[in-house]
Amino acid sequence: MIIKNVKVYLENETFAEGEIKVHKGKIERVISGAARGEGFLAQPGEEVVDGKGAYAIPGLIDLHFHGCMGDDFCDGTREAIRRIAEYEASIGVTAIAPATMTLPVEELVQILETAAEYREEAQPALAGEERSEAYRACADLIGVNMEGPFISKVKKGAQDERNILDCDTKVARRFLEASKGLVKFIGVAPEESENAVSFIKEMKDQVHISLAHTNANYEQAKAAFDAGASHAVHLYNAMPAFTHRAPGVVGAVADSPSVMAELICDGVHIHPAVVRATFQMMGADRMILISDSMRATGMPDGRYTLGGLDVDVRGNRATLVSDGALAGSATNLMDCIRTAVKKMGIPLETAVACATIHPAKSLGVEEERGSLAEGKKADIVLLDQELNLVNVWKDGVLIV
Repeated sequence: MIIKNVKVYLENETFAEGEIKVHKGKIERVISGAARGEGFLAQPGEEVVDGKGAYAIPGLIDLHFHGCMGDDFCDGTREAIRRIAEYEASIGVTAIAPATMTLPVEELVQILETAAEYREEAQPALAGEERSEAYRACADLIGVNMEGPFISKVKKGAQDERNILDCDTKVARRFLEASKGLVKFIGVAPEESENAVSFIKEMKDQVHISLAHTNANYEQAKAAFDAGASHAVHLYNAMPAFTHRAPGVVGAVADSPSVMAELICDGVHIHPAVVRATFQMMGADRMILISDSMRATGMPDGRYTLGGLDVDVRGNRATLVSDGALAGSATNLMDCIRTAVKKMGIPLETAVACATIHPAKSLGVEEERGSLAEGKKADIVLLDQELNLVNVWKDGVLIV
């Protein structure tokens, strides 16, 4: 297949007029700029798609969200994961790393075991087999992002505090084993446990340690990052405010160049001015856009649940019934990109990187995903000039 007449998103994070050649589910070659003069010569019977000037970007990667279309990853069924993955692919998110909530350990183990079973069933390509038709239009499950249970009761947000635990390496290893390596991030609140730093040092080479739902001050957060924590969950949310005398977790992230930070750009969780300031303060190369979407995403307004707690959803605002706290989002990642670009002033080129190659690098899959480059998976999304979805190809197969 040849996709021609598109603005191709290049590995240097710019757009250029170009063409993409796809063969056997992989990107065979991309040509742009002056090289376009030669063009691709279609072989007899080869499909040629006229992109009509659309933006061609890699499939998005959401490394922190909970669910959509009435389903939640923590429902713990393969059917729920499949429906979630199908919806995500339909809006241009072709790889996912859903997040768990703070639930009882045995329940989390079961959820992770189910996720591992789903991956083996849905993505046999990992074992050299062809994917079945039933999963061809589904986003790939490439990781799990654990928000709990090692978090803070003070900054628990929509998490159930009855299930919060101190950092425990034995429990963490149970999670890794149950998921068969799918768990990529485990969140901690370093101020909550005397052994937090030792936990980070012991586990950091087996899984990424993130700071999540934490009330840590600057010194506690910085000590965690210095010990090897490398990720910050939904920056600004479920953590202390960033002030001039108490910079807290945000200040520690700013002073830790190796740490990547998630941002929820749904227009509800963070003010546009703060988003712009954060990009300037920390650099766009450390930002990862996430949706943090819950099961109400793609559904009508109403009452839903998140981690067993009741949530009211009105528009794209989701709040706990009990105390009005924000409870995830009701916005998918593609809409977050549109909001970041159209309402927050983030350049499209930057926003795309923060939802493709940056999460790919954090998940350790940049060799096969996250950019339109030779040899990578042909997960390709076309957007028109208003950033409306035009087409989605998953492994070179048109699904939208």
